[in-house]
Amino acid sequence: MSLVLDPAAQDLLFREARTANTFTDEPVTDEQVQAIYDLVKFGPTAFNQSPLRVVLVRSAEGRERLVQHMAEGNRPKTATAPLVAILAADNEFHEELPALLPHFPQAKDMFFSERPVRESAAGLNAALQAAYFIIGVRAAGLAAGPMTGYDAAGIQKEFLDDDHTPLMVVNIGKPGEDAWFPRSPRLSYDEVITTV
Repeated sequence: MSLVLDPAAQDLLFREARTANTFTDEPVTDEQVQAIYDLVKFGPTAFNQSPLRVVLVRSAEGRERLVQHMAEGNRPKTATAPLVAILAADNEFHEELPALLPHFPQAKDMFFSERPVRESAAGLNAALQAAYFIIGVRAAGLAAGPMTGYDAAGIQKEFLDDDHTPLMVVNIGKPGEDAWFPRSPRLSYDEVITTV
């Protein structure tokens, strides 16, 4: 059975897509980011909780504040990417549930009244949304450079608050010169898929 999605789109989103390490100076517009969000917001999350929150770092001052919290090897690419997004999980996502889940507003208190439960749910579902976000960046014809090499506590203190947990930093833009490392191997179907 073949996939319904056009092979060129499959390549754009998956087979040919890579983590970019250099970028051109072509700007990423607010309109592009809005289009990305308007696409990826439809990706499923449990109870439609939608806990992903995004901080866009555009200013030179914001970039300087962010770069100091990045791991050494990630600093140059974060310093030069046209746009950087901090993706975070909102641990107080349940406050939005009555609007996001109008047919079951009692879910807010029934399932998510305890902070540890919310943190676990927010982490998993925001990570799902982060993956959708990366695919959305690719769908916009841009390259994404997602990274987890950073001082999480420093980024949380500098850009977020105690209710938001950083998940990753994503450099975004058009790929620059020598943007790609060699493709790393992937596991085969038989190494991943088991039928019982």
